[in-house]
Amino acid sequence: MADEPPVPPFEPTGPAYLYEQLADHLAARMLSGHLPVGARLPGERDLASEYGVSIDSARRAVEELRRRGLLVTLPTEGTFVAEPGAGEGPADD
Repeated sequence: MADEPPVPPFEPTGPAYLYEQLADHLAARMLSGHLPVGARLPGERDLASEYGVSIDSARRAVEELRRRGLLVTLPTEGTFVAEPGAGEGPADD
């Protein structure tokens, strides 16, 4: 898709947790259309390898995106980009 705005490369910096920075980067890819609604997210091991992070950081990033309502996981099927507003996170954290 040529109309998609570019997403800056993943370059973790600063005092934020690595998994939060990864979650933010993946969210930016979703919002830009690089990961459209309904797209299947790579597995946690593949994400860890692609981003050069531990599997624990990849797993926590996916959990964070599910909490934000940006991803939905279907057991035995995979994790997918959710419809906006379809999976609102918990009201109180």
